[in-house]
Amino acid sequence: MHPHPVRQPEPRFVAEGEFPLWDEALAVVNRDLAATLPEQRPLCLIAYPGWEEGEDEHVHVAFESGYFHGNALPPEATAAGALPAVAEAAQETVVEFLWQAWPVCTLHGLGMHVSEDAGRPSWWCAGGSRPGDPAHVRTAIGELTTAHRPHRPNRKRRKKR
Repeated sequence: MHPHPVRQPEPRFVAEGEFPLWDEALAVVNRDLAATLPEQRPLCLIAYPGWEEGEDEHVHVAFESGYFHGNALPPEATAAGALPAVAEAAQETVVEFLWQAWPVCTLHGLGMHVSEDAGRPSWWCAGGSRPGDPAHVRTAIGELTTAHRPHRPNRKRRKKR
């Protein structure tokens, strides 16, 4: 046993209104989560204290269990950068926790990525593998409306009784 155990910093759930930019962006991303994965509870913000004395907290997008994956949200984000940063953080957390692509393009069954279209943060799809099936912007972040369940060929089937 180590004589001086390393103490992990204790996280805390962020109260609504502490980080208004993040709150607003997360509400938009949670609309997409609710539309595409309605069985999932909304994501929230969780903060860890900085490792160094005087260092700011690190804020992450998490499930209500406290699980998150990926880098902290950038503390210097602007209003224009908040939504893409939160969408990417949410995507990392959801994908890693559920082990499936999210969100998924309903046309191609592929996971989408954050992009910008006409100045709006959007979900972008790489397109199909056939010629004439190009990459495209699916919709603005916060405007997904259709749940899509990707085919998972290795998924075990339930036995019928």
